Amino acid sequence: MTTPSTHDRNVLAFPAPLPASIQGTLALDLSPRLDPPPAHGPDGATSTGVVPVDLRQRRGVEQWSRRFAQAAVEIVGGDRPVTQLLRWTTPEVYADLERRACLVARAGGHRPGVGRVQPVRPKVLSVHSCFVTAVVVETSIHVRYGARSRAVAARFEERVAKDGPTRWVCTALDFA
Repeated sequence: MTTPSTHDRNVLAFPAPLPASIQGTLALDLSPRLDPPPAHGPDGATSTGVVPVDLRQRRGVEQWSRRFAQAAVEIVGGDRPVTQLLRWTTPEVYADLERRACLVARAGGHRPGVGRVQPVRPKVLSVHSCFVTAVVVETSIHVRYGARSRAVAARFEERVAKDGPTRWVCTALDFA
């Protein structure tokens, strides 16, 4: 068996320079894709990597997450006490909601959760869900504050309660 010479090894390690017309740029194929994406991947999941779920279940989760998000933005704004979401949040999410409500209250000169009425009430406009698994869903929420908008992202996991029934619990909540 022959070993490559020093010259051959250098050629393999350092490829020839690119022509001046494309050197320093990304060689991207910008032609439009005309074929639709595949409906299902090799593992049976959809092309976006989500688990297909029943439309009725999706709508139910989106309605529940809409109510949860409305309560969360009202808690942060000072209209509701944070204890209203204790049962449906993890300790980390609960602590973050409490911290945010205290920061907003301190900036506005009021006490959090005493039912003050915000000058501009937040309103959840839309909720979009993505089922990661059959028991984990991630949602994106569009909230309107007067003329301003905000995005909220949440992750919910279905958990079995001590008394037996399952419920959705917020395991991550992020305001943007």
